Amino acid sequence: MEWLGISIWEWAGVVLNVLYLVLLIRRSIWCWPFGILGSGLSIYLFIESKLYSEAILYGFYVLIGVYGWIKWSRNADENDLVQPILWPLQKHLVAIAIGIAATFGLGHFFQTYTDAERPMLDAFSTGFAFVASFLEAQQVLSGWIYWIILNGFSVWLYYDRGLELYGLLSVVYTVMSFVGYYQWQKIYQKGKSLSADPNILD
Repeated sequence: MEWLGISIWEWAGVVLNVLYLVLLIRRSIWCWPFGILGSGLSIYLFIESKLYSEAILYGFYVLIGVYGWIKWSRNADENDLVQPILWPLQKHLVAIAIGIAATFGLGHFFQTYTDAERPMLDAFSTGFAFVASFLEAQQVLSGWIYWIILNGFSVWLYYDRGLELYGLLSVVYTVMSFVGYYQWQKIYQKGKSLSADPNILD
């Protein structure tokens, strides 16, 4: 079943994923159920497009969605919102090393044992998205920087594989990642000011 030449399942995945990102930017714990559903629908689409690393990634998104939902629920305030945190440089270096290892591991596997298209580039997107998703679940502010880079790269990757709607979605994601970073940065700075001077008013 299609609408405007695009699978209805791809449309549904896009809508759910956009709702997820909007609520993520707002720091609402209710972003996670939309993310879980959207990711679940996306797995099938990527298997059909032979982007197997992406299919694994979206399977991971389902799992990290459950983890993030539980963790954010524990840390949320009375309005179901969470506060951004910062990671030290050492943790980011470890995260980057993990992303590189995942890239080469997945890329080698799918290049050697499957008919995957663009295996190493697909693996780069997947490996570092594992890392960025974990930072997201941990409420780390700079996780948005990872997403700005990854979403920009994914625009080309999805168009290359004929997933035009997901390519367009990645354009939207890239813009929204800039917005997310700005909004979370503003909330983080506000939280620092309030903790430094509890008498400061909004």
